[in-house]
This record gives sequence, structure tokens and C-alpha cells, in this order.
Amino acid sequence: QVHVAESGGGRVQPGGSLRLSCFASGSIFNTYAMGWYRQAPGKQRELVAEITSVGSTNYVDSVKGRFTISRDNAKNTVYLQMNSLTPEDTAVYFCNAYVYGMNYWGRGTLVTVSS
Repeated sequence: QVHVAESGGGRVQPGGSLRLSCFASGSIFNTYAMGWYRQAPGKQRELVAEITSVGSTNYVDSVKGRFTISRDNAKNTVYLQMNSLTPEDTAVYFCNAYVYGMNYWGRGTLVTVSS
């Protein structure tokens, strides 16, 4: 069982920045593929960014150039740096750990972009 926990959400004004953190348990974190997803009210959950065990990254088009995913294997943590936020980025952000064919999810952290 892998436990996943997000932190760092909050309210920010348009144009502002936030950094989300996600801790995943386990001694083999370096083998996990990690991803950030988000779900806005009334919408389906969507992949925002993902990072493989070797550090390859992928982003949804709407966040390219604004968001950066990274990982620190020594801390079992993956980050999502979010810049130039817009109201359309408002959502609950979920962290996912993909481990040997199994998906593990955190409970999510709310990001609200509003003036």
C-alpha cells in the first residue's frame, strides 16, 4: 500500500503562483511514475502533468510554459510549480502514484484562483 498526500493548495490572485507538494510512501519511490491531476467543478478529472521514474515529463497543453513538475527522490516528494495562474486553473488537484500497475491517489488539495 502506498500512501499519497498533497499539500500547498490555497487561494491566489490571477497571475500569482503556488507550489504543490505530494509525498508518497515507500522505499522505492524512485521507481514510481507520478502525476498531478485536477478536477474543476462540473468537469471530469484531467491529467495536468506527469513525471516518470527517470524524470521525463509531460504536460497538458493548457499549462505548458506555466507549470513545472519535478521530483526529489530523497524526500519521496513530487512538486508542481504553478505560475501565471488564471481562474481556469481553479480545481481540486490530486496527486497520483503509479506503482507496478497500481494507481494510488491522494485526497486532493484545493486551488482557487480569484481576485
